[in-house]
Amino acid sequence: MLDTQPLQAAIETDRFVLRPLRKSDKGLIELNSADLRVARNTRTIPHPLPPGAIDAFVDRAIDDERSEDLWAIDGTLVGGCEVMGLIGLERMDRNQSQISFWVAPPHWNNGIASAAVAAILEENPQEAETIFAEVFQDNPASARVLTNCGFEYLGDAETFSVARGANMATWTYLKKLNADDQKQA
Repeated sequence: MLDTQPLQAAIETDRFVLRPLRKSDKGLIELNSADLRVARNTRTIPHPLPPGAIDAFVDRAIDDERSEDLWAIDGTLVGGCEVMGLIGLERMDRNQSQISFWVAPPHWNNGIASAAVAAILEENPQEAETIFAEVFQDNPASARVLTNCGFEYLGDAETFSVARGANMATWTYLKKLNADDQKQA
């Protein structure tokens, strides 16, 4: 098992706060992730959602032994929605992480995903030297989020989508970070 980081800090931006998940988020996460447009663009969200899936998901996200840090994109400080989407960093070996994100459809096309990814990269909470990402090839909007945030195309691959029940073609990206520079800033 990889090392875990029990303390997960909130990350403030001028548009929202990225904050650790809490049990009270379950309803909005379920509402948004039950939308087929969200589920089909992730690897792990089933569609339809089985009973208890989001309860188990949130319980895993707040467990001290987790290997992935998840943040709610919370817009309440500026009059927005409490859960506009989620963004996560999964720990990998050799000082690497993999980023994933989804934004609820009412918040699409307004820069929320790009701002959330940029905030994670700037904060670099896992002190990663390299961050990977993958998007399904039929989701060019998420690919633009990554390239707008400085990710470089690495190659094509495929991964299983639970909602689609099939292997899907993906584009893989990476972003090199210097953890020492991040600490000094």
